[in-house]
Amino acid sequence: MRTDTVVPAIARSSRGKNEARRLRVSGKIPAVIYGAFKEPVPISVNPKDITRIMRSKSGHNSIFDVDVEGVERTPVILADEQFDPVKGHLLHVDLRRIDLTRKLRVSIPIHTTGEAKGVKQQGGILDVVTRSIEIECVPDDIPTDYEVSVTELMIGSGIRVSDLPVKPGVRILTPGDAVVAHVVGMKEEAAAADGKAEPEVVKKGKKEEPAAAAAPAKKK
Repeated sequence: MRTDTVVPAIARSSRGKNEARRLRVSGKIPAVIYGAFKEPVPISVNPKDITRIMRSKSGHNSIFDVDVEGVERTPVILADEQFDPVKGHLLHVDLRRIDLTRKLRVSIPIHTTGEAKGVKQQGGILDVVTRSIEIECVPDDIPTDYEVSVTELMIGSGIRVSDLPVKPGVRILTPGDAVVAHVVGMKEEAAAADGKAEPEVVKKGKKEEPAAAAAPAKKK
């Protein structure tokens, strides 16, 4: 999703752990802009600016501008990030340049709304199977998310990817027959749970059989 956000940045002339440590002490983090058939540009940015974008409604699908002082101003999308495994602080981010005229492949989250009648009236269970889909479109057409109402679902009915509304210019790459959400009965859910457990038991049994007959008795 295209946004009006502009993140100021400064080009970095040096790299390495010491440089990264110095930047973090000063309240910045190292980053790299790459893509669009141009040379990568190492930069430094304020991690708060990037975190705000990650936490926005469009999240990682946000397309925003990075204004590198004296170098370039270009639209980018978040490509990768690194966090401190202990403290959870953002340590580094990769930003990919975006050509606004070319199509992108992105993953869009699916959110279900409402309470299914099959749950409320029939005692069924709502099973959400697909929580995101992959689409292809130009950056300006990227939706924030797909909202799906499950209110009318009864036991045995469901919603598939092919049922999602698609505006012109957007192509859904996820198979249309993939189930987004459906309502199942309690017995079906229990049977499915049992079915998932059986292969593991059989697998373990097969592994243990050869071990039992592996060591022949020693002759005296």
